[in-house]
Amino acid sequence: MTAPMEPSPVRLMSTLAVKKALDETILPAFQSETGLVVESAFDPTLRLLGRVAAGEPFDVIIATSESFDDLVASGTVAPATRVPLARTGIGLAAAAGGPAVDLSSTASLIDALLNARSVAYSRTGASGIRFAQILDELGIAEIVNRRATIVEAGFVAEAVVDGRADLAVQQLSELLFVSAAEIIGPLPDEVQHFTEFSAAASASSVDDPASLSLLRFLAGPLAGDAYRGSLLESIEG
Repeated sequence: MTAPMEPSPVRLMSTLAVKKALDETILPAFQSETGLVVESAFDPTLRLLGRVAAGEPFDVIIATSESFDDLVASGTVAPATRVPLARTGIGLAAAAGGPAVDLSSTASLIDALLNARSVAYSRTGASGIRFAQILDELGIAEIVNRRATIVEAGFVAEAVVDGRADLAVQQLSELLFVSAAEIIGPLPDEVQHFTEFSAAASASSVDDPASLSLLRFLAGPLAGDAYRGSLLESIEG
């Protein structure tokens, strides 16, 4: 007697911002409830989109919401399956037990950035791209970048834990992933930038029940609680 075929794993590609919620809560719960296996791959936004553009196959993708215009236009994702998930702002972190940092105003943020030995951020993630723009807008890009620690991929707060930088700038949900670092807080309202994340099925998986099941789970109530527990916010409306 031929043994029944095991279902193929659902291939998930995701931005790093939701990794903590996915790894610790959402994916284990989904796999336990459905018996389906999820193969997940995480990368900063630009690297993730580069992998998609190079033809790497996936069934479900989580990316910044603004990325989906190009993904839809290229025929990569099925637009009718797209669902909003959550959003997060940009924050700062430092080594635990370090000196206090004031983020109560834009002026105090400027002082903190200029007085830091080095500021770590990524140029391939959504938060780092926006932070580079903020530095330009504040007129301090040349000074900060002269001694900045650029992290190509991964969690930027690791740079304050290992001593490469005094401050780390990344989305709050990503800073949270480095437990040895201390989150100082979000950027002041005047310069804060929120990044929204959505999910969709690939065009080739639009009729795949397992992929659509994962997509529904990612937008469900358990997932919503997990996002909020990892410094992500619900999207209103």
